[in-house]
Amino acid sequence: MGYFEAKDTTDVVERFAPSPTGSLHLGHAFSAFVAWEAARQAKGRFYLRVDDLDQTRTRSEHVESIFEDLRWLGLHWDGEAMFASQQRNRHNQALQTLIDRDLVYACQCSRKEIEAAVGAPQEGADHPPAYPGMCRDAQIELDGPSVALRLNMARAIDALGGEAKLEELGFDELGEGPAGETGHIQLSAASLKHGLGDIVLRRRDGMIAYHLAVVVDDWSQQISHVTRACDLFSSTPVHRLIQALLDLPTPLYRHHRIIRDASGRRLAKRDGDMALSTLRSQGVSPAQIRELVGLPSIVTE
Repeated sequence: MGYFEAKDTTDVVERFAPSPTGSLHLGHAFSAFVAWEAARQAKGRFYLRVDDLDQTRTRSEHVESIFEDLRWLGLHWDGEAMFASQQRNRHNQALQTLIDRDLVYACQCSRKEIEAAVGAPQEGADHPPAYPGMCRDAQIELDGPSVALRLNMARAIDALGGEAKLEELGFDELGEGPAGETGHIQLSAASLKHGLGDIVLRRRDGMIAYHLAVVVDDWSQQISHVTRACDLFSSTPVHRLIQALLDLPTPLYRHHRIIRDASGRRLAKRDGDMALSTLRSQGVSPAQIRELVGLPSIVTE
């Protein structure tokens, strides 16, 4: 399919938002190429955002390697790179808005306790089983020690007008989800409640969680098109829900296929042989990288 097709607008703003917890690999290169080329063909903008929320795993050498790898690929971003960790004030303001609407509760469950309650996730699942809500009615102080803050999903749906109103929100998919989903995608209350459940908004260590941060950061950069791999397609309904709760605009979404190794296994940062820095040291060219991920070898702006 044509990943690079954009709507008839000169205000296309794409982004690439890797986390600096390891080396970029072929999958990252594919996603960056898709977003960059979509922006350039629409005469729009392409932003780089370093998703360094997890400071315990972020490494400065990985930040530098992101810059180096992208420049080597010939992908140049507009303006200065944004660091998600520098947006904490906006993240916390968004969280406080949800707290003020009585949509957040504190959870003191450990990961082991949650796993024991819900069982192990099925192999290949995009998400672990939904949190069963052990702390939902426990009246734990939000500012207590070592507590996570969760979104009360049922209450959030009610705040938006209930299940019938929820279906009117939806989002527009320009690419494809893992099962070929495309076009206008309706939200499902059952899927949000029982598939994703009461998601974490702030972790037990005090860090803002991905689902809230990515929505706020996309709004902060005025992103019009979110390009990412289809393993995140199932997260998009909750991002749309948070956008509605915070009265934020909704970008268009373009989910794309996942790059896999020769055995069909999806790539991970631990797969050093597929790291861009490793391939570069072996003499592989940017044109060959494009070929390896199934893209044309010649790019024209």
